[in-house]
Amino acid sequence: MAEIIRSPKTYDVCIIGSGAGGGTAAKVLTEGGLSVVMLEAGPPVNPATDFKENVWPYQLPHRGAGVGGQASENFSEFLAPNGSWDIEGEPYTVAAGSRFRWFRSRVVGGRTNHWGRIALRFAPVDFRARSSDGMGDDWPITYDDLAPYYDKVESYIGVFGTKENVPSAPDGIFLPPPKPRCTETIVKKACDKLKVTCIPSRLAIITQPHNGRPACHYCGQCDRGCISASNFSSSQVMIPAAEKTGRLTLITGAMAREIVLRKDGKAEAVSYIDKATRTEKRVHANAFIIAASACESARLLLNSNSTSFPDGLANSSGVVGRYLTDSVGSSGFGQFPQLAKVPTHNHDGVGGMHMYMPWWKFDRKNEFRRGYHIEFGGGRGLPGVGDFDGVCEYYEGYGANLKQKCRELYGTFIGFAGRGEMIPNPNSYCEIDPNTVDRWGIPVLRFHWQWSDNEVKMARDMQQTFRMIVEAAGGTYYDRTSPDGPNPYGIEDGGVIIHELGVVRMGNSPKTSALNGYCQAHDVKNIFVNDAAPFVSNPDKNPTLTIMALSWRASEYLLDEAKKGNL
Repeated sequence: MAEIIRSPKTYDVCIIGSGAGGGTAAKVLTEGGLSVVMLEAGPPVNPATDFKENVWPYQLPHRGAGVGGQASENFSEFLAPNGSWDIEGEPYTVAAGSRFRWFRSRVVGGRTNHWGRIALRFAPVDFRARSSDGMGDDWPITYDDLAPYYDKVESYIGVFGTKENVPSAPDGIFLPPPKPRCTETIVKKACDKLKVTCIPSRLAIITQPHNGRPACHYCGQCDRGCISASNFSSSQVMIPAAEKTGRLTLITGAMAREIVLRKDGKAEAVSYIDKATRTEKRVHANAFIIAASACESARLLLNSNSTSFPDGLANSSGVVGRYLTDSVGSSGFGQFPQLAKVPTHNHDGVGGMHMYMPWWKFDRKNEFRRGYHIEFGGGRGLPGVGDFDGVCEYYEGYGANLKQKCRELYGTFIGFAGRGEMIPNPNSYCEIDPNTVDRWGIPVLRFHWQWSDNEVKMARDMQQTFRMIVEAAGGTYYDRTSPDGPNPYGIEDGGVIIHELGVVRMGNSPKTSALNGYCQAHDVKNIFVNDAAPFVSNPDKNPTLTIMALSWRASEYLLDEAKKGNL
């Protein structure tokens, strides 16, 4: 049997994962005086060398498209490092009849290095879903419980926006938003005419110097990573704050295998694979925060089975891996001839939308439950490989005529994307595949997925709304969707929106939930889960801001419990 190398030190807290939840916990706990060790499965990140801000396409070997154009599948070679749909040697499987994709990041900071920075608070009604319409379940906490932590996160990381008093989109603590660009002005006028709410976006990008970080310089390349840290990432904002205390030990290239229990039933160590040496090691701590991203966290718990927990650690309820959801997504685009007449200019701004449409039909009777928001954007961004694929698809031709058509249409398109709430169903979940392991010998996840009729109706409404707005603005809507087939009304496959969550849900009862309202395991009191896995519902808002608010709240609770000697 291979020797397991044990760390000589016992830390106060071990955090598994360095993204939004893990980074926030590291900051709060180290500044609170605790010694913290953080395990990250990927390598360190150096923004100065790893990010591709202001790199021209011709400076890359394949102009950003990758070998054979395959990088376009992975958001191009410009994407901030180590995010991928497929990781060599680390597979996952999908059950027959299901369609699910899983985007993972193996790097310090995780997916916060390249997320869209959309930072939306959940609304009060989002925590009381079942009470509002009888579907799903209520959270064990309320908006009022989390609001002070939204305040703390927004105040620290910086979020731009405006106070609008929209019930479905609570206001926060905002920096000034950037001004609308011409594309956003066109859509805003159409929305006003249609009485569709359209307001400045809320993004975690600073428009003024903030907490030692310079303001955004409007290069519009946020997805490449931000060398100046003007947009938020855990790797550049949370983890440096924790390292500054001298109480954080960061171990990279550490693939967590299982959590080991003491004889008294509490967790005592994490067993992980050191990728560089391919040896198994253990790190000991008094408390553990799992923040590896929702499904990775569920995988770790399910793989940590024992005689005490034959179905997975902290899983006496049987809910770990269940209640898997993703945002409902459907998209389309319009072509606006008036944009062709606009003089060529730099479309300065952040690398994301300056305006968006929060859920505006919350007070109406709709053919589906819950709601969605709309993200949109367009204009003359820096051209890249694949930008004119749609033109080539819709217009016949080649040579000079096709080039002229591309020039004529360049900058005249505005894209629309709906992001809606999926209600958990028993046919969408993840489990351990009994026959497949990764290159480290760790059993992998198998996904089951099914949209309900409610989500399909929501996608249809999105398409109808997109067309209505485009035509009201004087454009032509291009609809590639069909009511039939595997993706009716353009609904994306599960996982594609990259908002998967809910697989280690919180609740009041240990019989129906794995965690309490502080993200603490009912069964094992020194285990916390601080990513999107504790979510009870998946509202139309992007989850990252709520991940950080929940993690901040859970970490303060852990600090208090540690001081009382309860861990």
